[in-house]
Amino acid sequence: MGQVEGATCLPMVEDVAWIPVDDISAAGAARRQAGKLASRLGYPAARVAEIELVITELVSNVYRHAGGGMLVLRSVRALSQGFVEVLALDNGQGISDLPLAFEDGQSTAGGLGIGLGALVRLADFYDITSRPGRGTVILARFLSERAAAAVPREIAAGLTRPIDGESICGDAYAIRRAPEDPDRLWLMLCDGSGHGPLAASAAQAAVGVFCRSAHTGPEQLIKQIHEQLRGSRGAAVAIAEVNLAQGVVRFAGLGNVAAFVVADGAKHGMVSLPGIAGYQASSVRAFDYPLPVGATLVLHSDGLTDRWPAGDLERRPNLDPLVTAAALLRDAGRRRDDASVLFAAPPVRGSR
Repeated sequence: MGQVEGATCLPMVEDVAWIPVDDISAAGAARRQAGKLASRLGYPAARVAEIELVITELVSNVYRHAGGGMLVLRSVRALSQGFVEVLALDNGQGISDLPLAFEDGQSTAGGLGIGLGALVRLADFYDITSRPGRGTVILARFLSERAAAAVPREIAAGLTRPIDGESICGDAYAIRRAPEDPDRLWLMLCDGSGHGPLAASAAQAAVGVFCRSAHTGPEQLIKQIHEQLRGSRGAAVAIAEVNLAQGVVRFAGLGNVAAFVVADGAKHGMVSLPGIAGYQASSVRAFDYPLPVGATLVLHSDGLTDRWPAGDLERRPNLDPLVTAAALLRDAGRRRDDASVLFAAPPVRGSR
């Protein structure tokens, strides 16, 4: 996934690697990949070593306490700063005592004996969700130099995962916010036809149109994407324009991208019309949907089953949206397809 430079697009994000944690030796492979990523981004050697320490303990915890899982490495580049982002995901029994897990010296399965204390000390930002019997998701962000101030938290985040056997995902997403209009948010998710580099090229072309285009309605944006993708693999595309002040989502979709407003424990589907951007777009229409206070938004490709329960989406105060997106992809993702999910938790009006 990536975003083209522009005043309204969020930072460029690259999902660098999904590393299976199916053996304790995965800690070494993950540590080396994380170290190479941080070095490539210009991190000083001391900071690289700190990231490697946290990676080692995260992988060790996933394997020893949950029997395995995944580690995701991400590169984030903003205009003013860049950072390494790490996700640790598992389907284990969960952490029964989170405060205890973050204390140094805690280990119940022969690990390094530092609990998650290193994460607290060395990450510039971290977040976690853990449910009994459902597993754990841990997020950590590392700046090249230890931050004097808190790393800003966005209200929307996405995640992509390639099909087994591919290193490049054919799905992509983008998020736009206009500084002059903080009550509006634009979300776009694209599923390039097929898999691999050609599907990724079509998806990235759609991202480029979305990020470069002037503020316009979702249906007009999809029509522009349709024209841009002629001659490519084509793609399924969905765009949501969120009006926080009015409590409304205007949505247009073309092809097999699922989209939901989740409110009061229920999923409310948004309509995508048949077609493939770049090939067939005989009918492109936008529809308006209410966005109740406290509601969340989910867009995802058909690499996830759409049968996930609304109750699976955790919405607690200040929970990072990437944690929720990762948990949903972990639970609903299909390994035989590219997968992508975009999750937004708009602030309750008056709380910004």
